[in-house]
Amino acid sequence: MKVFLQATDLTRRVGDKTLFQNISLGIGEGQRVGLIAQNGTGKTTLLNILAGMDEPDGGEVVLRSGIRIGYLSQTPIFPSEMSVMDACFWHACQDRNDTEEALDLEVRSKQILGKLKIGDTSRKMGVLSGGQVKRVALANVLLQNPDLLVLDEPTNHLDLEMIEWLEGYLGRQCITLLMVTHDRYFLDRVCNVILEMDDQTLYTYRGNYAYYLEKRQERIDNARAEIARANNLYRTELEWMRSTPQARSHKARYREEAFYELEKKAKRHIEEDKLRLQVNSTYIGSKIFEAEYVSKSFPAGEGREELVILKDFYYNFSRYEKMGIVGNNGTGKSTFLKLLLGLVAPDSGRFVIGETVKFGYFSQDPMQVDENMKVIDAVRRVAEYVDLGGGKHLSAMQFLQHFMFTPLQQQNYIYKLSGGERRRLQLCTVLMQNPNFLILDEPTNDMDIVTLQILEQYLQDFKGCVIIVSHDRYFMDKVVDHLLVFQGGGLVKDFPGNYTQFRESEKILLKEESARENLGVASGQTSSGGKPRLTEKKRKLTFKERQEFEQLEKAIEVLEQEKTDIEAALSSGTISVDEITAMSKRLPLLNEELDEKSMRWLELSEFA
Repeated sequence: MKVFLQATDLTRRVGDKTLFQNISLGIGEGQRVGLIAQNGTGKTTLLNILAGMDEPDGGEVVLRSGIRIGYLSQTPIFPSEMSVMDACFWHACQDRNDTEEALDLEVRSKQILGKLKIGDTSRKMGVLSGGQVKRVALANVLLQNPDLLVLDEPTNHLDLEMIEWLEGYLGRQCITLLMVTHDRYFLDRVCNVILEMDDQTLYTYRGNYAYYLEKRQERIDNARAEIARANNLYRTELEWMRSTPQARSHKARYREEAFYELEKKAKRHIEEDKLRLQVNSTYIGSKIFEAEYVSKSFPAGEGREELVILKDFYYNFSRYEKMGIVGNNGTGKSTFLKLLLGLVAPDSGRFVIGETVKFGYFSQDPMQVDENMKVIDAVRRVAEYVDLGGGKHLSAMQFLQHFMFTPLQQQNYIYKLSGGERRRLQLCTVLMQNPNFLILDEPTNDMDIVTLQILEQYLQDFKGCVIIVSHDRYFMDKVVDHLLVFQGGGLVKDFPGNYTQFRESEKILLKEESARENLGVASGQTSSGGKPRLTEKKRKLTFKERQEFEQLEKAIEVLEQEKTDIEAALSSGTISVDEITAMSKRLPLLNEELDEKSMRWLELSEFA
């Protein structure tokens, strides 16, 4: 396997804080690497260094000769007067003189621009929103066709349809990849190596996200056992160190040196060793809210058609309901939340809110706060204590510690926080107000995985109502039990289940619809409008179709077994890098073949 990038003994400090020290890593051809770490520990800084956008304080990064890196930064910047089309092809035009390369680039550009819903390519970059700029930047880096693709939070500002397309695109391509993302389904389905930055150290797990979770827990359990052993020995050695110098003068100096190393081990803390936080919410009555035939639209404007958000929408929200809102960008999800909160007025209809409802709103907009304040002071302005119920309380400092702000970090000024740390602080200020109805608009953006796990546990235990708008499928599956699916044009589908259940339902419906259409065409009968219609009499399989049907059943069984074997092997950690690469290339092709054969089996099963 060719090594594309090798980093050795990298160290980086910011002021008096060490982000990472003496870490080394290598990325080989065909590896798809996911980098995981808490916010503020230097993920983006490390990507910048590896991509050549920044310099380490120590160590070096060596690229294989001729390797081209394509880098998607978390906040990409383009010249404001550059057109969207020029931005898409920026740095991707060097091979256009080659006719074959130019044709390939044209085909790929149409596919990528269409899937990322990049419409008017003559617009100037300066008038786009941050989310639109991120999508243009993603198109640009994919069109560069680099040898090594480095992506910082690629799923931010993508809707679910785009995320699933990108997931499949990266899974199918013969590509070498390094990325930071909080999307755990994305990590699980795309990556075959996970790097974890923890305590200024880099740990490597050769498998997908599910494998990483298993092996990480083993590492933590082993570390706890080592700390326990060190503590037992530390107590014995401490007595010796406290003895008079005369009593230990004959002892070897190495024992004193070993004592200080032992002391470091004994005083280590495992941050994940936390209790579930169950905060007491304000009492909420049986009347929550009722949407009484609400309509809302925005008129057509320059270069924009009329946008219909809701059309005579009725819904009666139940007590303790945990609802997720999904749909493509621009269908009105955030506007719906603002209508409910009274921040936007409906065109007709109304929302009737129960008297006991106390909203807590976590918006996409940045927290408005004096950046020269300390973290702890910003939280104390909201509340000094959090009510846990049963007469128990948490201080503001204790509450912040639960959300991964150490006592030292609480004394930091807000302007020193990373983007993810600010979002985490914003979340704390919302939760501390003891609301009984939480409304969270894209809470997972810029959040690290550890914080998401804490928030998931909090919401699972929350004794109140929840509405969440999110593109994070894993997060939605963990928290919500009900969906409103915004389909555009004022259409809203009510689905009783989580996101994965909804997607499975949609796939079944699509297969059934396709089978009915094929059946109608096969029958040769049409409706009065000239379109094929179903026959009244169900036909039977021909001899050849019966043989095909039986062969399909056997083939699907073999393919499903192969898929199971590959997934087990990828998660085992016992196979070589070359085998990981080969299996990772085979898996998406296998899924496509399974889908194709399953679709044909479904068609034939109508007559079996």
